Amino acid sequence: MTSSPYVPAADMAKLTRAAPYALSVLLLPLAWASAVTGGWTVILLPLFTWYLFVALDFAVGLDPDNADPDTDDDDLFWYRAITIAWAPLQFINLFALIWYVAPADHLGVLEKLVLFFGVGAVTGTVGINYAHELMHQRSKLERWCADVLLAMVLYSHFRSEHMLVHHRYVGTPRDTVTARMGENFYRFYPRVLKESLISAWNAEKDMLARKDLPWSDMSNPFFKYWYLQGTFLVLAFALGGWAGLGLFLMQAGVAIWQLELVNYIEHYGLTRKHLGDGKYEHVHPRHSWNATHRASNWLLINLQRHSDHHYKPDRRFPVLQNHTEADAPQLPYGYPVMTMAAMLPRVWKRIMHPRVRAWRDMYYPEITDWTAYNKATNPRPR
Repeated sequence: MTSSPYVPAADMAKLTRAAPYALSVLLLPLAWASAVTGGWTVILLPLFTWYLFVALDFAVGLDPDNADPDTDDDDLFWYRAITIAWAPLQFINLFALIWYVAPADHLGVLEKLVLFFGVGAVTGTVGINYAHELMHQRSKLERWCADVLLAMVLYSHFRSEHMLVHHRYVGTPRDTVTARMGENFYRFYPRVLKESLISAWNAEKDMLARKDLPWSDMSNPFFKYWYLQGTFLVLAFALGGWAGLGLFLMQAGVAIWQLELVNYIEHYGLTRKHLGDGKYEHVHPRHSWNATHRASNWLLINLQRHSDHHYKPDRRFPVLQNHTEADAPQLPYGYPVMTMAAMLPRVWKRIMHPRVRAWRDMYYPEITDWTAYNKATNPRPR
């Protein structure tokens, strides 16, 4: 059950309605203010990216309103423009910062590293998230922008893994990024780094095999991934030498960590019922955690309405629906708070385990032994 009534398409088409989702653009001049000023200001990017939106969540509250899901793309022009524009903006900002910061005498090594830690918080929290939205679209321009954004953080295979594996097998043992009940982030993270790359490669190789093509066929997107990533590595070195390359790698590592923190919380402990013989129930809103915190959804372009995204993956972010607790499990806080909790396993367990158990009792009272689900030892889906 979603909240009602719908926000009409005429209202959705207004620039003022879309404008809050562009707040992330303010992080770009903030990065430059920190780079030019140095000192304590180098911590401003992560502070604003995480803690400002935590404060705003408490200040502006929840957003239960839903746009009409049949709203035409023409009425969503401003929302589409925000996501497409981010790719060139991030490209210019990232490499201009590398050019400026790498040789800067007024910045010490620690200041440069902390600054690019903050840059990674932006390229991960905003950049990868926008790439996620763009990769789901049919437009070649939008998909190209997604590939560019992912290559800037050296995580291009995320598109293959997400589109070909995660959406199809979410909540089953075949989905790497469905975090298991009792699996803390420090076990999840190295596992998913390895397994997601392997599953993405195998998914593309299998798709080519179904067309009687070898993995080496140039239609394999991994060749594009490698080309883009290699180009950006060379560009970083050309602009900033070894220091520039190191700063580029720094932000990429932080961005990947940010992504996988979000992946960890999105489906933690939520599994699809095994129906026998390798068959699983269909994906429902209940198989993703939902959060309707207004400000963090501005920053994350409604990623927290994840229950609806998996239920209807082709919906653009402005028309993702908010599912109430009648249909989807609810997070007590927005992603910025929940990702911080995920870094503290005892805190995470105290917050989430009662909620996972309540979810199991609500939807699957007939399942009395969850051991196979917790350890992902159920049969792999066919």
